[in-house]
Amino acid sequence: MKIITIIGARPQFIKAAVISRNINQNHNIQEILLHTGQHYDHNINDIFFDELNIPAPKYNLNIGSDTHGAQTAKMLVGIENILLNEKPDYVLVYGDTNSTLAGALAAVKLHIPVAHVEAGLRSFNRKMPEELNRIITDSISELLFAPTMTAVTQLEKEDRKDATHFTGDVMYDSVLYYKNQILSQKSSSLPFYCPSEYYLATIHRAENTDDPILLKKIFSTLNELEIPVLFPLHPRTKQKIKSYNIIPGSNLIITEPVGYLHLLELILKSQKVITDSGGVQKEAYFLDTPCVTIREETEWIETLDGNHNILCGTDSNRIKQALLISPNLNVNKNCFGDGHAGEKIIQLLTDKLIKNLNVL
Repeated sequence: MKIITIIGARPQFIKAAVISRNINQNHNIQEILLHTGQHYDHNINDIFFDELNIPAPKYNLNIGSDTHGAQTAKMLVGIENILLNEKPDYVLVYGDTNSTLAGALAAVKLHIPVAHVEAGLRSFNRKMPEELNRIITDSISELLFAPTMTAVTQLEKEDRKDATHFTGDVMYDSVLYYKNQILSQKSSSLPFYCPSEYYLATIHRAENTDDPILLKKIFSTLNELEIPVLFPLHPRTKQKIKSYNIIPGSNLIITEPVGYLHLLELILKSQKVITDSGGVQKEAYFLDTPCVTIREETEWIETLDGNHNILCGTDSNRIKQALLISPNLNVNKNCFGDGHAGEKIIQLLTDKLIKNLNVL
């Protein structure tokens, strides 16, 4: 049985590492990795393959940055050619990027079934390209692997009950897998100076970076906080602050993007996390680090319970007030599964492949 896994962005590399580990233990499945090249900077690409022991992709389309339409179109063409050549039994896609959408569309048009890992998430903000990618991918996939019961309920509302399976979150699997490794380190492995107390900030979403006034306000707010802010700079944000002539203040410690294991270490050691990233919200939640999210909505509503994650938009006063709130440490945090999502996904996928082959 042959599966083509389509990846293209940092969060997908982490999720794919969990699934690939489990596939390697199942000798009845051959996995082929197809990298669209959506993320191509070394610090958000190659380093993840190295440190997470992800097999080198058999194919890399090297698409790079472009408008949403052009980028997705190029991916569709490249993915379709590979699927025609490889003829897989299933295509596996992750999350909500343009790579996710292009992989799912290319497969279903060739009548190849699609499995979607991290299905059923909704921010209910259709101005977000990720939201549209999720909705379309969920509507055309044959297997929907939901990370939470909230996602299951949403998919049932969209009449996808028969395709939906609650597996838990593969990102939770990943954090549990690496957490003890980080905690057991005798000294920090970080490649730069890290103060004893700091907030960790990550900003990259288009709604926060494409508006020069808004991005300047975010940087100004971070510079006014009472302790230093460690800020690994995403390539998109780096390009924007250069374009807008934003000069980070002295309270900001700007670094290059960091790999997954270094990011987990930074989250673990930070006082709080300030982010607009869905993945970082969850990683902070899994590692018991309070998070302030500079968005007005989140697809991970479970993280809001007990103020472990607080939505505050980009208003300076709301950000500062949110940083003063302590989370409730007694909240039940089992909503993302039991840490064995990868195993469940592979078992469900194997069962479905066998069933399909028996029908034939």
